[in-house]
Amino acid sequence: MAECLWKPSEDRIQKTNMYRFMNVVNEKYGKTFTEFAHLYEWSIENIAEFWKTFWDFVEIKASVPYKQVIDNPVKMPGAKWFSGAHLNFAENLLRYRDEKIALTFTSEGRETTKITYAQLYDEVGRVAGALRASGVKVGDRVAGFMPNRPESIIAMLAATSIGATWSSCSPDFGIKGVLDRFGQIRPKVLFTADGYFFKGKALDSLGSISDIVEQLPSVEKVVVVPYVNQEPDIERLRDAIYFKEFGRSEAGAEIEFEQLPFDHPLYIMYSSGTTGLPKCMVQSAGGILIHHLKELKLHTDLKREDTIFYFTTCGWMMWNWLTSSLAVGATVVLYDGNPLYPDSGVLWQMAQDEKISVFGTSAGYLTALKNTEVKPVRDYDLSSLRTILSTGSPLSIEGFKFVYSNIKSDVQLSSISGGTDLNGCFALGNPMGPVYAGELQCRGLAMKVQAFDDQGEPVVNQQGELVCSAPFPSMPICFWDDPENKKYHAAYFDVYPNVWRHGDFIEINDRGGVTISGRSDATLNPGGVRIGTAELYRHVEQLDEIEDSLVIGQRWKDDVRVVLFVKLNAGCELNDGLKQKIKQTIRQNASPRHVPAKILSVPDIPYTLNMKKVELAVKKIVEKQPVLNKDALLNPDVLDYYADLKELQE
Repeated sequence: MAECLWKPSEDRIQKTNMYRFMNVVNEKYGKTFTEFAHLYEWSIENIAEFWKTFWDFVEIKASVPYKQVIDNPVKMPGAKWFSGAHLNFAENLLRYRDEKIALTFTSEGRETTKITYAQLYDEVGRVAGALRASGVKVGDRVAGFMPNRPESIIAMLAATSIGATWSSCSPDFGIKGVLDRFGQIRPKVLFTADGYFFKGKALDSLGSISDIVEQLPSVEKVVVVPYVNQEPDIERLRDAIYFKEFGRSEAGAEIEFEQLPFDHPLYIMYSSGTTGLPKCMVQSAGGILIHHLKELKLHTDLKREDTIFYFTTCGWMMWNWLTSSLAVGATVVLYDGNPLYPDSGVLWQMAQDEKISVFGTSAGYLTALKNTEVKPVRDYDLSSLRTILSTGSPLSIEGFKFVYSNIKSDVQLSSISGGTDLNGCFALGNPMGPVYAGELQCRGLAMKVQAFDDQGEPVVNQQGELVCSAPFPSMPICFWDDPENKKYHAAYFDVYPNVWRHGDFIEINDRGGVTISGRSDATLNPGGVRIGTAELYRHVEQLDEIEDSLVIGQRWKDDVRVVLFVKLNAGCELNDGLKQKIKQTIRQNASPRHVPAKILSVPDIPYTLNMKKVELAVKKIVEKQPVLNKDALLNPDVLDYYADLKELQE
């Protein structure tokens, strides 16, 4: 049985939004729920009632009330949510106009800037007026090729306030990666910055932007934020203007929020694109709003007095998720740059200085932190810190224990997992419940998440495919340029009719806790036995000699053999002794079937721009199949090393 690492006190439980919501359900429906498990079961059996109650609980601002919560609670895809309602996403995020700090921004040791809710409203109004004057209308696309700065959020809110659809990439995307995305959706206005900072270096973006704009004829205006230079030369950019000059006369204006249907397109998000052109997932204003609020208010227990941070870029869905915290009235902290520069304590210094109460990061960052000299529990005052969020990849048992021993012992560690597809989570935190090592605390309320075995039957205490067998509001309303929904259907519903298959390999236990074992399409099948890749990473990456690793299943002699690639720490050599140590560690801690047939040393491990290991791309390279879109990778050149490895031909 998994080790319990933390339990909330009864006083803490009773102060949570989740507890308060549970009591609302009890009073409204005559229930006597005392635990999250009871509330969860009710929520998946009464989906319409759950969302109706939650709509009222968070006071969604709508100019026209809805007539029906959902037209068919078993139809998937295609269920219609909150039909008849008219609202505006940006209006819900700008419901506060006071002097409380809305946004705090810093980057790599540079000066911190702060914007109040009143200032944020005025800035959004100014940019919204300028967008209207530029001819942007309801349904047009506005894009951001931006660092994680306040102007990115201002531009998004301005665009969505007038009914435009927002889409963004971070400046570390290559030119082809940006064009593969924006070229499909044809934006009318592009917001960008002259560059960005990373590891202390100022990196120019204007050259890339010029090339991008020349190949995006749909763009009629380029709005440039000076960041690296105070007055960057934008002469080479056609139809370019500085951000501060854009709509200067509109300052202080009341925002005219376009009132639109619940399913009006809000965001266009993208798949990683490692197997071809990225899929463009269109998500609805109402669906994203109510889904994010459920996760922020209930599962994260976010309140107005909180300060929330997530280390993210504008190219990752966690940026969209974090931004929705404005609807709660919390202070949102933005950081741009490398999280380990100028030193590995930079984010914890920020957490101390800004009194961050909810700190979000990736499992990869926490793993990297273990190899540094920084010990946040010793080095920083984290008395304000209440919750740590981790996502991007499964956090190992050792990763959980590291947080409690080296960061803070009295903290809720919420490992969360979902996807860009839904702009949210399938499994995440429960502020009323205990934290067990290696487990996500619970499935999301009103998310009918199950693990399916090979026969398509739900199983407990057994690994299987992550599926969701009932509709949820943040499902994509469509894929861009997919009029018959063929791409959409193929992405999620071809394997199990009327059931969303997400592509993760998971186990749900008797307590309702969830363990993620990696992507199901990257699972290993030696001898026909399915093995999740996370099971190997957990043990291999604990070894002192190993900095990072990646594992694939290589088709070999009518079977699949496990191949492990390791990136060694400086001064270490992959000799026979280390190979035996790796094999023995895996055999003792996992099983003989997990032991790799081949162990190879590599100079680096390939990652996507969102810091996810790309097992499938390596598998394709090894098996001499094309990797169609290397621009989706953070370090695409490293893939060349994996081609034609002699050791894998024998």
